Amino acid sequence: QVQLVESGGGLVQPGGSLRLSCAASGSIFSNYDMGWYRQAPGKQRELVTTITTYSRSYYKDSVKGRFTISRDNANNTVYLQMVSLEPEDTAVYYCTAGWRGRWPPHDYWGQGTQVTVSS
Repeated sequence: QVQLVESGGGLVQPGGSLRLSCAASGSIFSNYDMGWYRQAPGKQRELVTTITTYSRSYYKDSVKGRFTISRDNANNTVYLQMVSLEPEDTAVYYCTAGWRGRWPPHDYWGQGTQVTVSS
């Protein structure tokens, strides 16, 4: 079992930046691929980005060049750095984990953190 706790969400103006963190516990973090999903009001949940145990990353087209996922295996944490935020990025962001090689990672989910981009 893996427990995931997100933090770092909030209200930011368009063009601003936020960094989300996801602290993992309960198992060997380096064995898991990690990801971020988001769900906007009235919309389906969507995959935003993933990072494998080898730090190979994937990004949804609309966030390429603006979002960066990274992982710190020593501290069991995955990060999502978001810059040039747009109102369309407003959503609840969920951290996920999945056993390595089972893409996209979605076996374990955090509780979510709200990101609101608004002036």
